[in-house]
Amino acid sequence: MVKAIVGANWGDEGKGKITDCFASESDVVVRFQGGSNAGHTIINNYGKFALHQLPSGVFCSNVTNIIGNGVALSVENLVKELDMLKSSGVPSPNLLVSDRAQIVMPYHIMFDVYEEERLFSKKFGSTKSGIAPFYSDKFSKIGFQVQELFGDENELKEHINSVLEVKNIILENLYHKKRINPDEMFNKLMEYKDILRPFVADTFTYMYNAIKAGKNVLLEGQLGALKDTDFGIYPMVTSSNTIAGYGCIGAGISPYEIKEIICVVKAYSSAVGAGEFVSEIFGKEADELRKRGGDSGEFGATTGRPRRMGWLDLVATRYGCRVQGATSIAFTVLDVLGYLDEIKVCIGYDINGKITEDFPPTSLLKKAKPVYQTLPGWKCDIRGIKKYDELPENCRKYIEFTESKIGIPINIISNGPSRDDVIYR
Repeated sequence: MVKAIVGANWGDEGKGKITDCFASESDVVVRFQGGSNAGHTIINNYGKFALHQLPSGVFCSNVTNIIGNGVALSVENLVKELDMLKSSGVPSPNLLVSDRAQIVMPYHIMFDVYEEERLFSKKFGSTKSGIAPFYSDKFSKIGFQVQELFGDENELKEHINSVLEVKNIILENLYHKKRINPDEMFNKLMEYKDILRPFVADTFTYMYNAIKAGKNVLLEGQLGALKDTDFGIYPMVTSSNTIAGYGCIGAGISPYEIKEIICVVKAYSSAVGAGEFVSEIFGKEADELRKRGGDSGEFGATTGRPRRMGWLDLVATRYGCRVQGATSIAFTVLDVLGYLDEIKVCIGYDINGKITEDFPPTSLLKKAKPVYQTLPGWKCDIRGIKKYDELPENCRKYIEFTESKIGIPINIISNGPSRDDVIYR
């Protein structure tokens, strides 16, 4: 059986914890898209971790973890993550890297930084991880697949020279920066080859055989539906498809294999980076929620930047769940809201005086104003509660109101940061 765990909103929904909960009962966990531009925070017996490329099954010795062909593979960051696990006493994970994955080159990061500098006030809020230049090269068919490192060296050198001919012109004439030396780039790729050698595999064939053998496979997505290249708040989106359906492409499996899609929804809203955010709040109200939020405050797992804060947006969330094809919802960080007397929920958008419950394209989203409904708070700490019926009445009403508006069952409730702080409904 193949199960996908993906985000409904802007990312930061708590997907890492939910994936961690299901990893122990999985045989294979696959990261299928994105790169080091976002992270999944996991808290377990080994400590607290922010995973950026490694699948969240790396803490389970019985799991095969796969970095799929859809991932933007940063070899340097992969080494850092593996070293982080080792230094924390985590046993070496069973890890495979797709031979069809493409590599984030050093110049991708350079171009990411230079382009944000050039755009200045119109910048996209990039994490400067090289993601947009990487995907641009991938779809321009000038990227470097892992398998090339293990092929003919003369062909690899030709590829490098061909790519750098164009890159150096842009570096010199647009960004006014130093040219890249082809020999240095070849030597860097040879370093990557030595690092990746123990992990590289034909993961397409591995996945085919695993599914044929009836293995439990978990697909782990990065960011959320509203950051998807096609269905998100374009152009303030990521450069990959964050949708569960892309897991078929990014992991190399047939689309009819995905049987369950768990969409992770935060009990309030947060986002890192620029873009439309209708239910955003500011000032002391936002500062208090940010301070209390997440596992130790709402700050980006990759950038450390303070997250933008807002109330639960049911218009955006319902849309995100539909885009993802959600079969159920995991509702996270509900415990954070226990300090509030009343809780606002965005139930509609006012666009030029017309109320809508449908999520509009960006041109109209820019004009949207939130329509709120206020629900009573429960004014207590709900951490440690294991049964749904033991939650305070107003807390249950908040969950059930959310469920009724989205139209998809909330089967999992996270009421704390650790793996054990979960209520199954």
